Amino acid sequence: MKDLKAIKGRAYISELISQGEHVQQDFKYSISDARKIARSISAFANNIGGRLLVGVKDNGTIAGVRNEEDIYVIEQAGEMYCDPPQRIEFTAFNTGDTGVVIRASIARAETRPVYAQEADHSWRAYFRVADENISAHPLMVRTWRHMASGRRTLLHLDGPEGRIIDTLRETGQLGIQEALLATGASKRVSESAIIRLAALGVISFDYQSPAFVIRLT
Repeated sequence: MKDLKAIKGRAYISELISQGEHVQQDFKYSISDARKIARSISAFANNIGGRLLVGVKDNGTIAGVRNEEDIYVIEQAGEMYCDPPQRIEFTAFNTGDTGVVIRASIARAETRPVYAQEADHSWRAYFRVADENISAHPLMVRTWRHMASGRRTLLHLDGPEGRIIDTLRETGQLGIQEALLATGASKRVSESAIIRLAALGVISFDYQSPAFVIRLT
């Protein structure tokens, strides 16, 4: 199995499974679609990192890895269907009679955004929220790109940034569209204000289904 020697890990894997699927963990019974897995890799890498437990059903039942090609598909997803390419760390755990479970670990990306290629060959960035891979809001993506550029970020607290902060102090949170309107400025200027605030860590994006909101951090 890709020259991986399985180590004893029944108790360890059982402990991980008991946590359920969450912001850093996803169960995969089998792997067949590299592009779909690329979404998970993108989502973990754009948040705080995470792991796939391959050979575990959605309900937490250990089925064991059925096909050694699963590892190659995950590698392919990270290398060919993620931009920039992501390296995955694999560890095999022997769980006894139930077989082998593979832990595929995805690190938080040093440079975000990490995009996943869609079936139509377009690229989209994802973000892990609880046990879901959510399409990242365009302003999140622009914030990551701004941070990766190394450009200086200046705040003008007597302008749109200050009006967003003041409104958030009163309301606690704002929908993206509400935040844009709160500045009293053009859409372009308002979006730039949100990006600057987020890049400096003054505000954060929080997903509340079905949309993102912003909060003071």
